[in-house]
Amino acid sequence: MSQSFTSPLGTLVALGGGDDDAMLALLSDLLPSPDARIEILAMAASDATTTGANYIRALKELGCTNVRHLKIDERHSADKPAALRRLQEASLLFFTGGDQEMITQTLHGTEFLRQLRHRYQTEAGFFVAGTSAGASVLGDQMLVDGHGWRALRKGGIRTVHGLDLVPQLLIDQHFVERGRFGRLAHAVLVHPMCLGIGLAEETGIIVRGGTEAEVFGDGVVMVVDGRHLKGSNLGRVGRGEPVAGQDLRVHLLVAGQHFQLRSRQVLETDENR
Repeated sequence: MSQSFTSPLGTLVALGGGDDDAMLALLSDLLPSPDARIEILAMAASDATTTGANYIRALKELGCTNVRHLKIDERHSADKPAALRRLQEASLLFFTGGDQEMITQTLHGTEFLRQLRHRYQTEAGFFVAGTSAGASVLGDQMLVDGHGWRALRKGGIRTVHGLDLVPQLLIDQHFVERGRFGRLAHAVLVHPMCLGIGLAEETGIIVRGGTEAEVFGDGVVMVVDGRHLKGSNLGRVGRGEPVAGQDLRVHLLVAGQHFQLRSRQVLETDENR
């Protein structure tokens, strides 16, 4: 069940995958000081140890001096006192790419996730970031399956609950490069109150206060809004049949543009006034 749509004080940063260098540089600039504590969460990666070490090295090269890999997996419980202490001391939690279900299966129902949500809601200096799979877990729902033309047939996608840091949000990654419009549109038909956001690689959003998203990076962010959806046939067709719906609203956004998550409006900038 999604939490109520309050206005969190923390900041969320999501990248669509690809080369993370620009995102890491952005994060290093957003943090209050070079010695701010950063914890890397790499449980989604096939080789978490190597992935964690690579991100530690990259962030240290950018001048961040206090970066660690917080191991949470089958052998390292998220609710160990040491893990919870490190969560409380961190200025930034960074989720790497890989298998997003590994993140949710590991964290759902834990005290760690409860405290993570609380810090994001109540602390202005707290940051949560993710790339690829690590971005897709941040919303209310997340896509875990759906490919090609099959994604536009009933049963052709699968969604599960994300970490729900931002309610009524569904993020898809590698969006342009892997042709994922069909599966995101289908997901919005299934969850019409969720705002679908498709992030191209090396492109992302910064969400401040849980209400306004700013686009950064070299590509395009696609927003799919189903709040005024009409004519959905999901309740009438069988598995494998094509899905239909009308009045989905779609926006294409690029770096520097802002989108209001509550009103679902693109905000004017100096360039488009």
